[in-house]
Amino acid sequence: MNIAIVGYGKMGHEIEKVAKDKLMNAITIDHTEENANFKEINKESMKNADVCVDFTHPDSVIGNIEKIAKFKKNIVVGTTGWYDNMDEVKKIVEDANIGFIWSGNFSVGVNIYFKIIENAAKMMNGFRDYDVFVHEFHHAQKADSPSGTAVMLGKIIIENMERKKKIVTGELKRKINPDELHVSSTRSGSIPGTHIVGFDGAADAIELKHTARGRQGFALGAAMAAEWINGKKGFYDINDMMKDIVQ
Repeated sequence: MNIAIVGYGKMGHEIEKVAKDKLMNAITIDHTEENANFKEINKESMKNADVCVDFTHPDSVIGNIEKIAKFKKNIVVGTTGWYDNMDEVKKIVEDANIGFIWSGNFSVGVNIYFKIIENAAKMMNGFRDYDVFVHEFHHAQKADSPSGTAVMLGKIIIENMERKKKIVTGELKRKINPDELHVSSTRSGSIPGTHIVGFDGAADAIELKHTARGRQGFALGAAMAAEWINGKKGFYDINDMMKDIVQ
């Protein structure tokens, strides 16, 4: 199959490498990278693409989705920071009658971590003496805060702990309410993506941590998603793909 990689930065290069290892043909599109095959999403660059994979920037991803949808190509989106426009994207996908899969994190290991957190949250729901938090660390160049992965972790906790109703991000200059979940972030240097979910009680604390060692895991998951969405119609997230792998 042929995948069009929209965004030929570090992540795009890693996806290209994994795609070639999986015997896929990779087409690269990026108006800022001189080594990309194409500069724009247009008739020429879309001609031979089976699936498009977008790892770009929150400011450009919605426009990219609109352009790709006009050419009736299925889409994998690993770009984060666009989730306030979820309903708009669902309509684009529905109107174009294409397949679409997104995730804040395509890493297979992270999706195993999601399942661990889901089970832990269900278990801790009955232990009201333990409060819960999410904190994440990333390198200084990351464009969004909190990360898409941290937001997904927050949603998993909200869905599985009855006493938590609302996610709060950023700086708190007040006492946090009992029904609020604080999802906080640190940006500095070259820190690899690191996520911690903590359950804190007066007697002790439990922390569950995932640290990414590189981009290969994300790229492999994105390539798997491209294979999975090829030929499908509809709007999906990573859970739809992972349900047969992570029980």
